[in-house]
Formats: sequence, structure tokens, C-alpha cells
Amino acid sequence: MADHQPELVGDALRTLGATRAGLREAHRRWQAWQHSRTFPRGERRYRVILGPPETTAVRQVGDLSCRALLWPVPLWPGLRFEVLVAPGGGGAVWNEWLVRAPGASSPELRTAADLAPWCCVVDEVAAAFPAVVPMEGDAPTRWRLAFTDPADGARRVAHFTWGLLQYVAD
Repeated sequence: MADHQPELVGDALRTLGATRAGLREAHRRWQAWQHSRTFPRGERRYRVILGPPETTAVRQVGDLSCRALLWPVPLWPGLRFEVLVAPGGGGAVWNEWLVRAPGASSPELRTAADLAPWCCVVDEVAAAFPAVVPMEGDAPTRWRLAFTDPADGARRVAHFTWGLLQYVAD
């Protein structure tokens, strides 16, 4: 997220009482876990790193059911880190991103002007604007949604990292 919103990341570090050196070390450890041949894979990886999920639910994705594991995010009490796990015993991970916490209020999104960085997640933008078109992101943890801004009829693209809005471009 520091690629897109360095000031917000700096504010977040101060809020959490963390340093840039601590951020770099956490990122280094995360990358080492992601690329390790010996670290557990799938669902078990997240349970080892994050502990037991706060909530487990069944989600329908098209015709398939999967399990959604949710962990709290200290920086954003209204969000959860969600891992979608394939059915069956393998624990294969389909997706991982930030989502709105169950029962937490969503921001009111009417036009692109309402889309401030870090204010909303992918599902909220998809629900707010009709005929949203998902687009491929430029990295595995990034998503993009194209939509028409009702304020002026212009096509815009919302850019997300880990499911959290980073910016909107024309």
C-alpha cells in the first residue's frame, strides 16, 4: 500500500507504534513465508501466522461453496482479513483480502468523489456502481474495477491493494 499511499502508511505506522524498519522486517518475513518450501501451505499457513480465525463462515462463490476465515485487523476495526478456502480437506486458498467486518457500517458511495483512499473495499464499490467491470490487477494482491461515475458519466477505474481502495483514475 506504500506504493500508492505513502502518507497514509506513515500515519498507520505512527498509530500502531511501528517503525519503517519494523515494516520492512515484517514484509521480509511475510515474503520468506510465502516463498518457503517448508512453511505450511493453504489454510494452515494463515492459522500458523495469524492464529485461529475470529470467525469462520460458509460462502457461495457461483455454484461452489467455500469457507471464509476472518481475522481482525488492528489498524481498521471495521475490516477483517478474509481468506477463502476451497471445499474439501486440502485447504487450498482461493483468495485473500480485506473485507468489511460483519455488522460494521459501510460508507455511502454515490459517485467517484466519495471514493477516498482506504475508505472502502472491493465488494462495496462493486455494489455501489451498476455495471462494474472487474479488471486484472498488476500484481496478485491488486484488483481493479471499472465503473461509470453517475456524477458525470465518465468511465473510472478503482484500484485496490489487498481489497482496500487505494485510488481512482480516469
